[in-house]
Amino acid sequence: MYERILVTGSTGFLGHHLMPRLKSAFPKAEIIGVGRRDADLLEPGAPARLLRNTQPDCVVHMAAKSGGIITNIKRPAEFFYENVVMNTHMLHDAQQAGVKKFVTFMGGCSYPSDARSPIDESQMWAGYPQIESAGYSVAKKMLLTQSWAYRVQHGFNSIVLIPGNVYGEWDNFNLEEAHVIPALIRKYMEAQERQAPTITAFGTGKPTRDFVYAGDVMATIPWFIQNYNSSEPVNISAGRRISIRELAETVKKVTGFAGEIVWDATKPDGQMDKIFDVTRLHSLGLSCDTSLEDGLRRTTDWFRQARERGEVRL
Repeated sequence: MYERILVTGSTGFLGHHLMPRLKSAFPKAEIIGVGRRDADLLEPGAPARLLRNTQPDCVVHMAAKSGGIITNIKRPAEFFYENVVMNTHMLHDAQQAGVKKFVTFMGGCSYPSDARSPIDESQMWAGYPQIESAGYSVAKKMLLTQSWAYRVQHGFNSIVLIPGNVYGEWDNFNLEEAHVIPALIRKYMEAQERQAPTITAFGTGKPTRDFVYAGDVMATIPWFIQNYNSSEPVNISAGRRISIRELAETVKKVTGFAGEIVWDATKPDGQMDKIFDVTRLHSLGLSCDTSLEDGLRRTTDWFRQARERGEVRL
């Protein structure tokens, strides 16, 4: 169907999971992976130049500036500017270059802060996202309007997918930038090595989330490339509720940490309940089935080995 598939952000967290799946699903296509070192998409003219040099008929745009709640609070302007610039120019220039299919992603944090769980796609425009990550989430939310506008005016086939709270191998384990799962894994393992009696976890542990293994999310992308042709977004998640406190206990079990968890309630909890409705995903015949414990074990094993090799983002 497609001869040349360009993947931006191919060297990042999700890119590592996607590239082998694309190569397996499209064995006759040339899969072109591009990371920040290959092309700085913030540079004026860089997206158009990249498309001109690679001439893809399909683009999977994954390049983004992302991070956990702490770094979002400190750098909202960076998160807004960099994501708006990359997304706007990549989609526009792809349409101008004659790309047949454009696939991109936004975060579940773009849903309104008071969205009712389980959160279905119809709630996207029912309110403003949580303020702590609004720079990032509002920038990503603009993709929905851009996708719709270019489909209406130009007939451009772009789709926007919404992964849940994704975790897995190749994630960012820098404690200031990391999301909750990689941060907990690193804290537990380092505390275990120091034989520390406690670790500190942020917040109260009361919020509930819907975590989804990155490999499951990326396994659905070849299907969306081949079969989905609508600007209506789709949630890609497990649809399972777990509290942050329960998560912390599960990570503790997987890592083998024997100490206690101290909760720092001065740090923000974020939205108290965020579970994604995956009815639309299931109606397409797709699902994300890896259990949380299995996914955490894979992530922990990878982190342990990658850290020894010096291949993990700390």
